[in-house]
Amino acid sequence: MNVDTTTQDPYQLTWTKSSYSSEEGGECVEVATDLATVHIRDSKDVTQCALTASPAAWSAFVGFAIAHAS
Repeated sequence: MNVDTTTQDPYQLTWTKSSYSSEEGGECVEVATDLATVHIRDSKDVTQCALTASPAAWSAFVGFAIAHAS
């Protein structure tokens, strides 16, 4: 997987979106990390609030998603 990153955030987080995302829509999220938190937002509407999770919770979610992907 390749990633595209943007830093357009007042808190200077570096947001990462998968290269599988396209500019034609779709359902995509972006993530950014700091020392203690993973920030998750909708890449189609970056003005909305981001969700946050601990690194352990995010890792568990990604592992679950990979294991159950079709």
